[in-house]
Amino acid sequence: MSTAAAASPSTIPAPAAPAPAVERVPLGHIIAFAAMVFGMFMAILDIQIVSASLAEIQAGLGASADEISWVQTAYLIAEVIMIPLSGLLSRAFSTRILFTASAAGFTLMSLMCAMSSSIGEMIVWRALQGFVGGAMIPTVFATSFTIFPPSKRSIVSPLIGMVATMAPTIGPTVGGYLTDLFSWHWLFLVNVPAGLIITATVWRYIDFDKPEFSILKHFDWWGLGAMALFLGGLEYVLEEGPGHDWFRDEAVLIAGIACGGGAIVFFWRAFTRELPIVDLSAFANRNFWTGCLASFVMGIGLYGLTYVYPVYLSRVRGFSALMIGETMFLTGACMFLAAPIVGRLSTRVDLRLMMAIGFLGFAAGTWQASYVTKDWTFGELIVPQVLRGFSLMMCMVPINNLTLGTLPLTRIKNAAGLYNLTRNLGGAVGLALINQLINDRTDLHLQRLRDSVAWGRFRAEETLAALTLQFQSLGSDAEAAALKQMAAIVRREALVMALGDVFTVLTVLFVSMVLLVLLMRRAKPAGTGSGGH
Repeated sequence: MSTAAAASPSTIPAPAAPAPAVERVPLGHIIAFAAMVFGMFMAILDIQIVSASLAEIQAGLGASADEISWVQTAYLIAEVIMIPLSGLLSRAFSTRILFTASAAGFTLMSLMCAMSSSIGEMIVWRALQGFVGGAMIPTVFATSFTIFPPSKRSIVSPLIGMVATMAPTIGPTVGGYLTDLFSWHWLFLVNVPAGLIITATVWRYIDFDKPEFSILKHFDWWGLGAMALFLGGLEYVLEEGPGHDWFRDEAVLIAGIACGGGAIVFFWRAFTRELPIVDLSAFANRNFWTGCLASFVMGIGLYGLTYVYPVYLSRVRGFSALMIGETMFLTGACMFLAAPIVGRLSTRVDLRLMMAIGFLGFAAGTWQASYVTKDWTFGELIVPQVLRGFSLMMCMVPINNLTLGTLPLTRIKNAAGLYNLTRNLGGAVGLALINQLINDRTDLHLQRLRDSVAWGRFRAEETLAALTLQFQSLGSDAEAAALKQMAAIVRREALVMALGDVFTVLTVLFVSMVLLVLLMRRAKPAGTGSGGH
């Protein structure tokens, strides 16, 4: 029987006066944790901060359309490799050394990105930025369960959830403002002063654990290489596949083969090595694997919808990057308002019920958005965005506590890396599937609409005649201009219908996640116990 189990209520003396002293968190730990959370915010923000300004970066570096996409892809591939690796590194070097090195490296790489004079330099620095910065994300999750007692989780979990979900949501907004007001260089320079403060603060105040350098003697280099091929290849296939006809493209095919080979070696070594590069034993815990699955789907909702709404606003409504950011900011504002409410509810309501309500809220928002038309603007998107903002918090906080809160503290560091990995992979898989669905459904609706605007259709001929009259000032080119305009209208309507289909599919996915709640074990409210077993 474990120590935790042995300390049953019947063996604990009735007087509980010492409890407040035990649960008092030292001020230094609070300062360190606040700095760590801000570091995590920067690392997650930088995933999306460049997305609204890729055109400006492309022009500034003289890059091609194919090359500029690597500014995003290189960061994602490197980050997804570091996230699961961070658990072992945190144990080997300690939280203090790992986080300080990660924050310092992220700051330096941000400066190098801003100073890049070619696309090649930018890709190298972005990859290194993603790799060193990736360690900050899971380390914050692990630390929250290490230094804070269960009674504080109603405050800490909403804070982490808000940062983890708000950062990618407002990334395009922040990027658009910085580029519009200054230049694309400030997308990276903005990290430098904050990064220096974070680095100094965490080095000064973190003393949560001690390094275990002996772990490095058994470091599995083959496992690391296999994991890099597995996750890096998977990320590349998911990023580039939809736009390059998947495995018909040679580069995507090679990445797919590397991913498959790396996966075989990685899992073989993970299950046969005494000290694998990533310990997968946490998946034996029912709450952990179900929570990771929920996190995977939440990643689709987080990153997928952050992508779909801007596609509509830019390609259908013609919004600029700055206008899109301002429209999308509503979701971030709702998350900020929801955080204290969700924190309070987590101490009074079954976390599984909160999670179910969160996914149903997601579904309600996407179901309403499935009725999208070409005329929707900010007003029509208010309810879907409000539902998304509140639902993200209603999902994130319970999933965090149900997934990690039932594990022993000795396994939290490694489990936090795996848990965060599932959210990132969910976003990558979701974006790939959404892109593919948009392409396929747009083609299908185009074919159907073309049949409706063929010669002999009264409505089509009437519309064409009206457009021709509008272009009479062009002289002999009036009919050609009218045909071109009508083709553009058809393509726009096909895209709008395809986006409606995407929202419908997401609705079904989110509703189905309610069934997953039935598999999860009940967790005690945060104020009454850890729930750890």
